[in-house]
Parts: sequence; structure tokens; C-alpha cells
Amino acid sequence: MNILIALIPALGWGIMPLITGKIGGSPANQMFGIGAGATIVGLVSYLITQPSVSTLAFWFSVLCGALWTIGQIGQFISFKRIGVSGTVPLSTVFQLVGNSIIGMLIFGDWAGTQSKVIGIVALLIVIAGALLTSITDSVAGEKMEIKDAIFLLCTTVGFWIYSSFPSMPIVKSESSTGVFLPEMLGILLGAVIYALFTDPKAFKQKEHYQNIIAGISWGIAAFAYIFSAKANGSTSAFIWTQLNVIISTFGGIFVLHEYKSGREMRFTVMGILLIIVGSVATSFA
Repeated sequence: MNILIALIPALGWGIMPLITGKIGGSPANQMFGIGAGATIVGLVSYLITQPSVSTLAFWFSVLCGALWTIGQIGQFISFKRIGVSGTVPLSTVFQLVGNSIIGMLIFGDWAGTQSKVIGIVALLIVIAGALLTSITDSVAGEKMEIKDAIFLLCTTVGFWIYSSFPSMPIVKSESSTGVFLPEMLGILLGAVIYALFTDPKAFKQKEHYQNIIAGISWGIAAFAYIFSAKANGSTSAFIWTQLNVIISTFGGIFVLHEYKSGREMRFTVMGILLIIVGSVATSFA
């Protein structure tokens, strides 16, 4: 049963980009769908668990959820530019490297010399994997350029803040289920603000609401991760979530029909394997 719980986040986060890719729409449509769908899951989870949360932690959680949308908007825009199979591996690497550095410098992770050595070697493996997945032939579909990688890196700051959120003193003592709903409300708020300022007509488009399906998938995954961490431990829960990279990358190729030449496919497979190995290794640092 614990393994089944651990697989839910990987499946939910892995298929979310595939759902939005199939439904289509603008980044504003897709971001609203994630926010609305996640909020629905948040409301249902609140009614079931009925947790308590302090007022300060509630509003801080809303803020962190809103900032998370910066990272997800960056992903949706990148999906349009370089495809799901090009975006997800690179985004995963940026998140892992950034979160690890923040954890080490600010929150005291990797305290010993041995931990630092293991962590740094693991990150180098992950970076090597990212470089392999980014290799493209000049005649292939979406060709990644330096500006695309820089854009994705800059927007990943939203994910870094969100990932650091549980370790922040304001919410560290709060229950995970207690801050879940306000986080989801923050994501919805960020999505609405983004749509209002960039694409006000999006609210009249059907894709705006069809993408709620993807949001429910993402929200279920996020909620399940809370219980996976409790049942399997944070390290094991994190390792299982890395399967979402495989699902999204190869789903982009085979479900969304993103073209990869034979050479690109070989490098992608090798890169994904290195990213997974490096990601798992950081859990032991």
C-alpha cells in the first residue's frame, strides 16, 4: 500500500504536462486550470481532514503558493518553445540543484564533509544528464537555445521558494494538511493575476476550464505526497517522485508526438538515467 501511495505523486505530476498538452490553450489557460483544479482538491482535503492552521501561516502559505506560479508559468511557456520532453528534464535539474544549494547554505543540509561530497557529486551527475537531454539536431522539431534555458532557470525561482517553504520558521511547526489549502488558494490567486495582466480574454476560452482536469491531477499528487512522506519517509518519497521525469519526457515524445531523432533519443535516455541516479543520490547526502 505504501508503494502505491508513493506512486501517486509521480503519476499525477508526470501526466499533468501531458493533459495540458493534449487540451492545449495558452499558458494563462493552463495556469488557471492548475490553480482551479488544485484548489478543488484543497477544499475536498480540508473537508475530510479538517486541520487547523494559524492566521499568519495561512497567509504566508497563500503567498508561497502564488510565488510557485512563477515557476509553473515558466514551464508552460517553455512547453510551447522546446516541448514537454525538452522542458521537464531541464526544469527538474534546475529545481534539484537550486533546492540543494539553498538547503545547504540556508537550512544546514549536508552538514558533514561526506554529505557535501556525495551531494556535490550527485549534482554534477544531474547536470551531466541535463546536458545530454538538451542535445538536439539542427533539423529536429523544437531546438533548444541558450535563451530558452536561461528563461526557464530564471522562472524556476518560484519553485525554489515553494520547495523551501516547509523549512521556514513561520510554517515549520504547522501540519502539512493545514497549510495545503492556503497553498492551493495562493496558486489560484497567482493564476488569476497572471491571466488578468497577460490574457484577459482567456476567461472566455473553453481551454481555461478544460485544463482544470490537469489541476486536479497535480493537486491529488501534491496531497498524496504529504502522506507518502509520512508512510515511506521523506527520502523514499522523494526518490519515487523522480519517476515523473520519465513519464513526462517519454509521454511528450510518444503521446504528444514531439519529434526526436534516433541520436536525440539515445542522448535523452542516457540523460534521464543520469538525472534519476543523481536525484536519488542527493537523498543520501
